[in-house]
Amino acid sequence: MNQSTVRTGPRMIRNPLDFPINVIAARFGDKSKEVERFLKFAVVGVIGALVDFGVVAVLQASLLPPSNSRGESLMLNVALATSIAFLAAVISNFTWNRLWTYPDSRSRSARRQLALFAFISFVGWFGRTIWITVSYHFIGELFMPILLPLIRILRPAYIPTYSAEGKLGTLIAMAIGVVVVMFWNFFANRRWTYNDV
Repeated sequence: MNQSTVRTGPRMIRNPLDFPINVIAARFGDKSKEVERFLKFAVVGVIGALVDFGVVAVLQASLLPPSNSRGESLMLNVALATSIAFLAAVISNFTWNRLWTYPDSRSRSARRQLALFAFISFVGWFGRTIWITVSYHFIGELFMPILLPLIRILRPAYIPTYSAEGKLGTLIAMAIGVVVVMFWNFFANRRWTYNDV
């Protein structure tokens, strides 16, 4: 199998990211295959993060705002929005990891791999949700004054609200959580979900 292709049934599909990933991984000698898998896992993680952040932004702007009109914090809304977004990202990540990062890991059924992947993701989600729910408002209050000059470059008359601090805090807390959970997910999935390659 050509290294710049992904097996999807009888046909091969070229992926433009395979070439630069393989060039970087080749520099690591006998560890090149694991480095290649980690880099692909990281790319899939970036796609998942875009899904994750996008869904949270849409939900907080519409159905699940982080605070109400009286400025009261709605922690349940934050937990729900980030959980729904995390689930969408997990589905995206599992699909791309099975097809692209670990295409040679097919000795287990997709259902078994999905169950393991979902369990590992659940552990990451649980820790991340607690972190975000507990810290989002504090982080928003901390970073709003720091980022306000940058925001006012685009919106000169911008006056931050309690809700805006909550949204900003949620996104920053999520960014920290995404990095921590990415490492957890890679090493745990490599050890248990995709240990047949």
